[in-house]
Amino acid sequence: MKVHLVVIDPQVDFCDPSGALYVKGADLDMQRLSQMICRLTGKLDDIHVTLDSHRLIDVAHPIFWKDSSGRNPTPFTIISAADVECGRWTPVLPGLYRRMLAYVKTLEANGRYPLCIWPPHCLIGSQGHCVVPELQQALQHWEAQRFALVDYVTKGSNPWTEHYSAVAADVPDPEDPGTQINTRFIQTLLEADIVAIAGEAGSHCLAYTVRDIAQNFGDDSYIKRLVLLEDATSPVMGFDPYQNQFIAEMTARGMQISNTREFLK
Repeated sequence: MKVHLVVIDPQVDFCDPSGALYVKGADLDMQRLSQMICRLTGKLDDIHVTLDSHRLIDVAHPIFWKDSSGRNPTPFTIISAADVECGRWTPVLPGLYRRMLAYVKTLEANGRYPLCIWPPHCLIGSQGHCVVPELQQALQHWEAQRFALVDYVTKGSNPWTEHYSAVAADVPDPEDPGTQINTRFIQTLLEADIVAIAGEAGSHCLAYTVRDIAQNFGDDSYIKRLVLLEDATSPVMGFDPYQNQFIAEMTARGMQISNTREFLK
């Protein structure tokens, strides 16, 4: 029986209380997950770790947008297509207007999330981009004991689109293969008999990574292989209903629920 573990964005900016976009409870999530990895070193055949990897210039960062007075939006501002059309918010570079209007319209048509402005986070090369130390130690312990490599999956470096899911960007850029469906990742997971899921945040990146994994498995029977470790994920503060909706939706399709203490016990 092959057991894979997928850890979504276990990075300092999300999982440390001093991080740029701290997810409340994520530090404790990562402590519990680290202990589980050490407990199950001999039983985990593969570990996949996704890394949110942004630039300062990003469609979902304040610097990208301005109002009629030239002010950038504050974090957690929602920008709709109507906001762009009426000039409430416009790209800092006027030449991007048509592209960004088409972008927010496509987001709304997708029905996932509206464009939300986040504090700059997980900037490539910054301390906030790193895996939190306790989990990194557990991952290196697993690598050393198994003489295996953790599979690091990066996402989010294209500044023109959001990339919550590790499978594909919310609006794939036709000129950037890195925003298209990550078929290698999906094919690797299809080889597993059990895929445990943990990480941040249960309301956003984890939720849509799991949804996209399920969508690309091709058959709902595969979804029964997915096991959410409920004590190793938390929602962005104020977005609890998003996580609750995700869990209800996916368990109805066959996803299982466990925790770091009981998984494979």
